[in-house]
Amino acid sequence: MSLILTSSIAVLIAYILGSFPTSFIMGKVVKGIDIRDFGSGNVGATNALRILGTKYGVSALVIDMFKGFIAIFIGKLIIKEPSNLILILIGLAAILGHIFTIFLKFKGGKGVATSAGVFLALTPIAFSIAFIVFILIVAISKYVSLGSILASLVLLIAEIVINLKNSFADIEVLIMTIVIAFFVIIRHKANIIRLKNGNENKISFKK
Repeated sequence: MSLILTSSIAVLIAYILGSFPTSFIMGKVVKGIDIRDFGSGNVGATNALRILGTKYGVSALVIDMFKGFIAIFIGKLIIKEPSNLILILIGLAAILGHIFTIFLKFKGGKGVATSAGVFLALTPIAFSIAFIVFILIVAISKYVSLGSILASLVLLIAEIVINLKNSFADIEVLIMTIVIAFFVIIRHKANIIRLKNGNENKISFKK
């Protein structure tokens, strides 16, 4: 098969994988509810944690991350020596699948966890640094939104440093990081306002 055809197939697979509505399905299976009717109304892992409890919330987070990671992995399997640009397109397809899931009338989550899985596959060092920051911020503040925003900024800084060291050999990944970091912040606009006003929802790990 041609590169265009295999790349198109990989992008389509990535979008379908990203579209898998993890938290929505968990809500139906675990409590028989539509998770969109509760909490933030979001089908992301944070709302699953808030409504279904820690075990299911963390499980949703891991699965949503896995969607992004496995999309890149499959792309590398079916495309011979894919370029960074092709892998980025595959990653973006998975992220957009999560945000605009075909299974829920194109209304999904914020894409943070799936983005994390994509960056784990593309730039594991920068991701690891950002993920540690995310865990620390959430553990200390109990604000997932704050952890997501700061982690995206740290990811960007780490990727800039990596590119400075390798003479911008991974410039495509850096550009994607800039776009995703900006997008994460925009998607958290309402959370930023609530954080500023002191009425952002905290999470509990007791359930």
